[in-house]
Amino acid sequence: MKLTTRQEITRNSQYQARLQIAAVFIVVVFLVLIGRLTVLQTVQYDYYHTLAESNRISLVPSQPNRGLITDRNGIVLAENRAVYTVEIYPKEIDDLQATLRNLGGVIDLSESDRRRFDKRLRESRNFDSIAVKSFLTDAEVARFSANKFRLKGVELTTHLFRSYPMGTTAAHILGHVGRISPQDKALLESRGQTAAYRGIESIGKDGVEKTYETDLRGVAGYAQVETDAAGRGVRTIARKASVPGNKLRLAVDIRLQKIGEEAFGGRRGAVVAIDPATGDILALVSQPSFDPNAFVDGIDPAIWRELNQSLDKPLTNRPLRGAYPPGSTIKPFMALAALETGTRSPERTIVDPGFYTLPGQGHQYRCWKTEGHGSVDLHRSVVVSCDTYYYGLAVEMGIEKTHDFLARFNFGKASGIDIEGERSGLNPNEAWKRARFKDKWYAGDTVSAGIGQGYVLATPMQLAYAAAVLANRGTAFRPHLAKEIVDLQSGKVRRIEPKPAYVTHFSDDNLDRVREAMVGVTQPGGTAAQAAAGAPYRIAGKTGTAQVIGMKQGQKYKESEVDERHRDHAWFIAFAPADDPKIALAVLVENGGHGGSVAAPIARKMMDWWILGKAPGAEPTAGEGAAH
Repeated sequence: MKLTTRQEITRNSQYQARLQIAAVFIVVVFLVLIGRLTVLQTVQYDYYHTLAESNRISLVPSQPNRGLITDRNGIVLAENRAVYTVEIYPKEIDDLQATLRNLGGVIDLSESDRRRFDKRLRESRNFDSIAVKSFLTDAEVARFSANKFRLKGVELTTHLFRSYPMGTTAAHILGHVGRISPQDKALLESRGQTAAYRGIESIGKDGVEKTYETDLRGVAGYAQVETDAAGRGVRTIARKASVPGNKLRLAVDIRLQKIGEEAFGGRRGAVVAIDPATGDILALVSQPSFDPNAFVDGIDPAIWRELNQSLDKPLTNRPLRGAYPPGSTIKPFMALAALETGTRSPERTIVDPGFYTLPGQGHQYRCWKTEGHGSVDLHRSVVVSCDTYYYGLAVEMGIEKTHDFLARFNFGKASGIDIEGERSGLNPNEAWKRARFKDKWYAGDTVSAGIGQGYVLATPMQLAYAAAVLANRGTAFRPHLAKEIVDLQSGKVRRIEPKPAYVTHFSDDNLDRVREAMVGVTQPGGTAAQAAAGAPYRIAGKTGTAQVIGMKQGQKYKESEVDERHRDHAWFIAFAPADDPKIALAVLVENGGHGGSVAAPIARKMMDWWILGKAPGAEPTAGEGAAH
């Protein structure tokens, strides 16, 4: 059929239109492509360049050297050491369990090692490598090297691990580090500190390791490593060195610390020793102790159970977290309260028949000496530790005056020492009992409080602090473990300058009377005379025996008939030399019995070292331990 001229024109027009549409479409497509290429090459260049480089280049972090911790004399208490570690690269392994079985035939993999690996595998967000076992022996390293060709995706590396060369010594001061847990990560994220821990595997968990974490941790470095298609390193492109953490020097004297720990002879208890003029913590003993090295690479579950289930509670920081009735160690403060409030004069005497009774009541509050002390004034009440004197004094003062005066020595408050978790003890009064028990305060409560029993509780830290305030005539320096922080990059030293936390004013005459009474405690006729015998310096002290279980009216306490863990606690507080105090201490021996015979000898050994440089069983050594 022959087309007419009009039909041909129409068909040509349609054809031209289609060509134009196709041309426009092609132009639009090319414009889009060009635009996309332009965006990729300009706006998004950095993003895609990074993605491409990340496929070719791996960032391998390098752990920083965590800052050293030393005692006041420069003796290293916490350091770092390089150890061999076997790591698995999961992305290079087809059968992980088979690889673990093969590895177990080469090095010794315990059930604990396998559990730790499984836990890290579950928690890890970065599957580049996961540690299987650290602290390999030389023999294990040799066997691994010989069998490396059979263990695809397994590498032998070296890692820096925290090391505590003193073992259990000073463990409650130092605390420990451990791998960063999911809980730690969540806390770091909430604080906006995640970036600071990139490439860092461990974090301070307790003690000064935790308190001074920011100073100690350092900054991780990294190496830019070019990798091949299999992910193996080909060459190092660039390297940024890690920045070591700062050095922490403590106020603690580790020899004094050891003497205190060894003096316990396996018994439970605590010692806090303070320099009254600065607040320096010279020793902080908690017995029994633990080995912080066990926590560094994740603690073995069996060891963890043993530590937590032990009746001796080795993980408890007794100086800060153990709250006990202070017993008779409270009497010097009560004696000073009697003088300062005008409740009793130094000359006033009472007759002690061996017990005290409240007016109109028949209940007898017994003195520790059943036959009584006879005529007792304020000086003698401290020297012989007469309970009857302080029963009556507490009733005359009333609990509110007692509470307010003891608060001047920081009873019932945390000292503010630079370790977390300190308890505040308990300095009770009527308002506290109403709030706590919905009950009124009774006169009998006041009687018990007068000799540091009943509701009164104190930590060894609080009693040492109170003794230091008394030694320093009312000026209190905040207790601190850190003495200085050294920046290893700049060499700058940041010293912890001693500053008074507060000052409470007392009459010099009243202070002198109480301090002399405490000296009498350590002289013939005093309750700590035997422990202080032969000391070439004067010691001001006070013994204490704190009841653990109650006794019925008329029942006599016989230590041999009481279960060991129900026996009285033994206390001793002291400062020396009495005329120019260089050290103040509080010693607690749990279930130790009598403060004069059990706790005071521990204090004597420590004071001899600090003042004379004399180690137990040795002659004084010039320049060692003395004149700090």
